[in-house]
Amino acid sequence: MASVSLNVNGKAVTADVEPRTLLATFLREGLGLTGTHVGCDTTQCGCCVVHLDGRSVKSCTVLAVQADGSSVTTVEGLEENGRLHPVQAAFKENHGLQCGFCTPGMIMTGVDMIRRIPDLTEERIRRELEGNLCRCTGYQNIVAAIKAAADEMRQAGR
Repeated sequence: MASVSLNVNGKAVTADVEPRTLLATFLREGLGLTGTHVGCDTTQCGCCVVHLDGRSVKSCTVLAVQADGSSVTTVEGLEENGRLHPVQAAFKENHGLQCGFCTPGMIMTGVDMIRRIPDLTEERIRRELEGNLCRCTGYQNIVAAIKAAADEMRQAGR
């Protein structure tokens, strides 16, 4: 067993884990944060995207011990004072949810791209989403949700 100490969604967490435990497994099974989904275990689908020290990563390819000392934000950690993050709200308002399995990864990727890219176009959003798969439908509502959130956040100065 190895000991890991992390800040997860603003809370200090220390736990003993098997050295081979994936961050996604630790979050879901160790901490009960089931918003992080696992769809492939091979970094193909993007359902497991979380923010590690402010950057989006696929948590199925990061060991929990590699995240020791880091800050992790999951989709559950985006909410502030009971209010949805603008990207979460935009997914709801723009019908970007579909079955919901890919949604947490899409939201986390969207938050990261809005942070990194000042003027997001639909084309750029589609390119940035290439590592996230939705098996339900096309991506139009997902792209529209991210674009709407980016525009709203830019206007609000966030």
